[in-house]
Formats: sequence, structure tokens, C-alpha cells
Amino acid sequence: MLLLFQFLMSPLISFLFLLPTLIIFKWLISSAFKTQKDLPPSPPKLPIIGNLHQLGSVPHLSLRSLAEKYGPVMMLHLGSVPVLVVTSAKAAQEILKTHDLVFANRPKLTIPDQLNYGSKDIGFAPYGEYWRQIKSIAIVHLLSKTRVQSFREVRERETTRLLELIGQSGGSVINLSNMLVKVTNNVICEVALGRTYNDGFKFKDMLTRFQTLLGVVSVGTYIPWLSWVDWLRGLDKQTKKLAKEFSDFYDAIIEDHVVKKEMMGSEDDQEHDLVDVLLDVQRDSASNFTFGRDTVKAIISDMFSGGTDTTFASIEWALSELIRHPQAMKRLQQEVMEVAKGRSMITEDDIDSMPFLKAVLKETLRLHTILPLLLPHESMDDVKVLGYDLKKGTQVMINSWAIARDPSIWEDADMFMPERFLNSCVDFKGFHYELLPFGSGRRGCPGMHFAVSITELVLANLVYKFDFALPNGVRAEELDMTELAGLLVRKKDPLLLVPTARF
Repeated sequence: MLLLFQFLMSPLISFLFLLPTLIIFKWLISSAFKTQKDLPPSPPKLPIIGNLHQLGSVPHLSLRSLAEKYGPVMMLHLGSVPVLVVTSAKAAQEILKTHDLVFANRPKLTIPDQLNYGSKDIGFAPYGEYWRQIKSIAIVHLLSKTRVQSFREVRERETTRLLELIGQSGGSVINLSNMLVKVTNNVICEVALGRTYNDGFKFKDMLTRFQTLLGVVSVGTYIPWLSWVDWLRGLDKQTKKLAKEFSDFYDAIIEDHVVKKEMMGSEDDQEHDLVDVLLDVQRDSASNFTFGRDTVKAIISDMFSGGTDTTFASIEWALSELIRHPQAMKRLQQEVMEVAKGRSMITEDDIDSMPFLKAVLKETLRLHTILPLLLPHESMDDVKVLGYDLKKGTQVMINSWAIARDPSIWEDADMFMPERFLNSCVDFKGFHYELLPFGSGRRGCPGMHFAVSITELVLANLVYKFDFALPNGVRAEELDMTELAGLLVRKKDPLLLVPTARF
């Protein structure tokens, strides 16, 4: 019996003696494997939250400060999620061109997912056939260069209304920011929805809250078991409330189109607005791509949020910079006067003859990158970027705002100098990675031509028709340029001006 016991216990004792050796061996093997991985530099992280606390209230500023210490390619850990932060044109090109397909996906983020009907919109939809189909529909029927040109009459008509409204002010103080929201919103409403909607101020408030919420970092996105923190912050309540407001608004628009369709029957497709097209695709049983009402609402939401805020903010920033730099304003006014030759307004035929206008817009988008971190990307496979190993599921933030102010690229990087672009081939169309206001690659902004066409026309006519002064004797250089942080960067305070007709 004793011999049997010793026989049985012998392997167990041997194993217990070997256990520490096995643990040490496994650790050595694991460490050796890790050393084979070339990982980007990373700031020290805290337990559980990782580097979440280092994003700060204005992430693009906080991330630039971190990049100055850890380099233009660094790894953060938001909770347990690895996030690559890119702050150089070379690294941005690696992500958006060299490995464009690998990084074509979007991560699922809690707040955007709730506001965009389960990420059914173009901007946040995951990469795949669904995204390709809805992007194609939007481009063909609204955002292609040809379609954008076909909306010229709408843009010029709404610009004329804006000029008339300013002219009626009689030299009193105007809130130009509100006027710019209205003109851009009206253009989008007419081409996408077939009509304008009068309650512009309510819609402006909804858009502001929409962009602000999209820019908030949700703790629950990165640490799911701490999602109750978002509830305590009131994020859940705010998000659900705003989502319902937009949903009700879009439902009313869709119902209007359904009733109109039933009353008038089929019409020429060219006369259809975007909602009509979406409803036709939805009803077409022969189509190999079908979707529900949430998809219709998500695409409408993209048109509004992506078109209104970004466009009016660009015009607002451009005019603000011109007011603060009278020499640049004078030069632009001379250019538009020479091109217009005394006509009542600038038309879109004139724009290509205005190199300084285009330089002003480029310099505005450089200094005031409306979407400073673009939208996040996510790797769909393991990949090596600039010698660093990244695993599948790594998120990527591209700090396009910081790249556009990189002193190694731009002389006097923080100065407003439109003339820097007069003899430069650098443009914002996604082929020059030092200037990426609209992103680049597969997930670049499909509405770029739409936004630029409105911005150029409105800005040219504003400086052609009016001189602008700040109210209450405030000097031009004292104009407050404080930013309102969110997904988009806008002026914190509205642009209040006193217009004077130039002729």
C-alpha cells in the first residue's frame, strides 16, 4: 500500500517542483515574443482607464502635446482599446494610402451608433457592401461633381437672398453666423429634400448638440462595465432625447414625400430629390440592395450634419480671418472686383479666375481644420506601419489639425498667410497629406465638392458686396477666435458684424 501511494504521489511531487520552472519558461517565451514585436511608443497608462484621462477637454490639442514628447506615431490605450495616434503627413499617408484598405473600417462608438440608427450612415457605417451601396447612392444622386454642378441655380439663388438680407440691415449689427447657417441649410434642404424648412434656429440648436455629443468621449465605449459613468454624466439621456428629435423630424420629411408620391405618381428621376431616390430604392423589390427607414434617416442625417455645420463654419472662419487681416481682405476684394467687372454678383463661372480666393479657403481650412481628428479608422487585419506592428482592431486617430500646423512643413505655421498657396500645388482634395480637412482614401469625405462650391460662392460675394466692421468700436485684431470643441471645431461666439455696402 505504501509503495502504491509513493508511486502515485511521485509524479505529483515532481510536477509541483517543475511548476515554477514552467511558469518562468512561459514568461521568458512570452517576453521573447513581445520583444519581436515593434510597438509604437506609448505614454504610461493607468489601471483600467489606460490613457483616457490624457485626452483632455480639447483632444486635438492634448494629443499634439503628447506627440511632441512621444513622437508623431504613438500608441494610446483608451481602456483596453489600442489607439494609434498619427501626427505627421508621412504616417497619415501610410494609413490613408499605403494601407487604405486595411484601415477602411470604422470602430463602433456608442454615441455615434445611437445617433446614426446603429451606424447606418455613410460616415460611421462599418466597411463592407452596405457602406459601398449607400455611399454610391448618395454620390450618384447628390454628391458627384456633375450633380453638384447641376445645383448651381439653387446655390446662386440662396446666395442672392443672403446678400439681400444683409443689405436690408441698414448698417445695424447682424448675426452673420445665423445667416450662414440658414443659407447652407436652405441649399441642402432644396437639393436633398426638395424644399426649405422655416424653423432654422431650432435646427441649428439640434445640429450644435449633435456635433457636440459626437465629440464627447464615451467611457462605456472603451470600458463597457463602466458604462454607468455615461449615465451619471447624463450622456445617455441627452443622446436618446436628441436622437428622438431628429428621428421625428426625419419621419415627417419622409411622410411628406410618401404622400406627394402617392398624389403625383411617378416622375422623371432627374426631378427627384435624394429622399425620393432613397424611397424608390427601398420600394424596388427587384433591387439587390434593400434597406429600412432607419437607413433613409441615417443618410439624410449625414447630408444635414455633414453639409450644414462644416460649410457654414468654413465661411465663418474665413471671414473672421479676413477681418483680422485687412491686407488679405483688401487683396481679395481687388480680385473679385476685377473679375466681376461691375456686375451685381459673382457667379460660379467666375470662381476659377480667383486664385487668391482659393488660397484664402485653403489657408482657412489649414488653420481651422473643421474636423481636427477626422473620423476614427480601425484596422481589419494585422499590419506594419512605418516599422511598427499593429494588431487587428487597432483604432487610428489622425490629428489633421496638428499636421496642418506642423512647423517642419509650414513656415510660420500659426500665421494666416493665404499667399503661401499661390505658387503651391498643395490642395485639400486628399492627395497631399499635409492638408487633410476632408480626409483621404476610401473613407474621405464624399461631400467635399458640395461643401466647397457653396463656401467659395458665398465668401466671394460677401467680400464683393460688403465691407464689415466689428460692433462697438472693437478693433479687428481683437476679434475673439476662441474655438468651441466637439467633433467639429467652430467659433465659440457668433460672428456679429456691421456691414456696409461697397457700391
